[in-house]
Amino acid sequence: STTIKAIVYDYKGNMIAKGSAVTPLSYLDPEHPAWCVWEPDKLWSNTAAAIRQAVSSIKEPSAIKGVAVTGFGMDGLPLDKDGNSLYPLISWHCPRTEPQAKNFAARVGARELFEKTGKQVMIIDSIYRMIWMRENHPDILEKTDKWLLVEDFINFKLCGSKVIDRSMATTTSVYQPKQRKWAYDLIEAAGIPAHIFPEILPSGTVIGSVSAAASNETGLAAGTPVVLGGHDYICAALAVGNIHENTVMNVTGTWEMVVLPSGEPVINDQLFESGYYIESHVAKDLYCYIGSNVCADMLEWFKANYAYEESLAKDNNVWELLMDKAKASPFGANGCFFLPHFSGTVVPNMDSNSLGAFIGLSSNTSKGDMIRAIVEGLDYQFMEMLSALEEALHIQTKKILAVGGATNNSFWMQNKADVTGKLIEMPDVYEATALGAALLAGIGIGVYSDERDAIANVYKSGRNYEPDLNLHEKYADYYNRIYKKIYPSLRDANREIFKTFKT
Repeated sequence: STTIKAIVYDYKGNMIAKGSAVTPLSYLDPEHPAWCVWEPDKLWSNTAAAIRQAVSSIKEPSAIKGVAVTGFGMDGLPLDKDGNSLYPLISWHCPRTEPQAKNFAARVGARELFEKTGKQVMIIDSIYRMIWMRENHPDILEKTDKWLLVEDFINFKLCGSKVIDRSMATTTSVYQPKQRKWAYDLIEAAGIPAHIFPEILPSGTVIGSVSAAASNETGLAAGTPVVLGGHDYICAALAVGNIHENTVMNVTGTWEMVVLPSGEPVINDQLFESGYYIESHVAKDLYCYIGSNVCADMLEWFKANYAYEESLAKDNNVWELLMDKAKASPFGANGCFFLPHFSGTVVPNMDSNSLGAFIGLSSNTSKGDMIRAIVEGLDYQFMEMLSALEEALHIQTKKILAVGGATNNSFWMQNKADVTGKLIEMPDVYEATALGAALLAGIGIGVYSDERDAIANVYKSGRNYEPDLNLHEKYADYYNRIYKKIYPSLRDANREIFKTFKT
């Protein structure tokens, strides 16, 4: 959601050309300075510019045989019957829909919503934007022909189709993944006209071809097939071969995400209470369990505030210097533990008022101990997320496919293997999210027979991290005997601090 990327791949998954442009987030309401939107004209023009940059590196644009779009879900906009936008896309960064989410959950019931849709109450989901529109601009909703999410809007600009795929439909919170249809009773309860929801089609479906107008703006050849893509990290799951049950994809960056495919999703109280939710996979007949927590921001916080000495060192990478200090600290960080709840916690405790903490500090605690404690704390948190999913589903995961910016940090990846006791496999792919969309384009135009054929043609394994089982045994002891007690021990105090200082 910071950069629009256009990437051209060959059939073996090799990057051929690329282009990029900024994603133009706008703050247009001076009375509400935190409210932010994506302006549709800017969004499209920047997307077209990124595509044009990539296509300009190709000798013959007609060599591009198919196009698919992927990106973040939830954010959408109303279009009238002539395809004119009636309001900007409310960004997932924007807090304006929190009251609508709370009120809808109170009327419908959070557990009932989960039972029907597999979704937790998430203020960023599309239905709460629609309710906000009905409450604040009912005239706009009356003129709306279709409400398109951001990827679907780009598809509309490319080829004129107004459709949505199953993975993106899940992010509205009013889609029933098992039944593969809109939850019309929930839509009625929200007071939203049912006709504004677009037709749902499987990812990998050809939905049209690049129009002459879009060709002029993007450089793509007119008539190039446009294929339905999907939600960003679900496309990434396809690219790294995350279509097998009991194999987890772990996205580690600003957010830490656990993605586990399933042929038949289980909905139970334990899964609901742990904060996990369910989405449709872009691979046919598959679903995903998904859990998330804020992650790498805490290491960035430490670097910004406590790495002044390292920043002065010439010709040295600050991160490398910090990780060298973390490596010099023994496992267990000399008794320093870190609770990574700077933005509350989602999985498995669902507590937005929880706060972060260092525990076990003494006059002997070094900077290296604290850095190592942050890494270990984040990996304990991941283990807690994974354990909650395994316990809810009564399964044992086999291995972890690691993607995201943190995979460049070998110390962190090895520690994650040691803490969890599981093999960490790093797929060797360039921009997994974009590659997943390209694979769907290839499936749509018949280059690949299905998802497994596509993965077989492009997947390459990168570096693997085997767990040190002796260390794992010790980490498991620390996790059970110490780490798991930190959150409940601090919960009441943190809530008082949050109420006194953070609201």
